[in-house]
Amino acid sequence: MIEQLRIYEIFDGNKAAFHARFRDHAARIMKNYGFDIAAMWEAKGQARTEFVYVLRWPDEATMRERWARFMADAEWAGIKERTAAKHGRLVGAIEERVMQRTSYSP
Repeated sequence: MIEQLRIYEIFDGNKAAFHARFRDHAARIMKNYGFDIAAMWEAKGQARTEFVYVLRWPDEATMRERWARFMADAEWAGIKERTAAKHGRLVGAIEERVMQRTSYSP
C-alpha cells in the first residue's frame, strides 16, 4: 500500500466555495473511482492557506489510472467550470507526494 499526500493552496477570499466544492462534489466523484480519502485538513502557513489530504492506494499504477479517470470525468469538468465562473480560481499551487511507509511505522 502507498499513501498520497496532496497539498492545495487555497485562497481566504473564496475558501468556503473551495470546501463546498470538494466536500459536495470532488469527494463524491472521487469515491466513484475508488479513491480512499484517509483524512483532510486545512493548514495556515506564513504565506498561504492550504488544504491538505491523504489518499490510500494499493499501488502507484492504480493511483495514476484512477486519477486519469477522475480528471477526465465530464461531471467534474463541468463543476470546476461553473464554480470558477462563479467564485474565481479556487486552487493555486498543487503539491503531491507519493509516500511509502517505513518498516517501523506504526
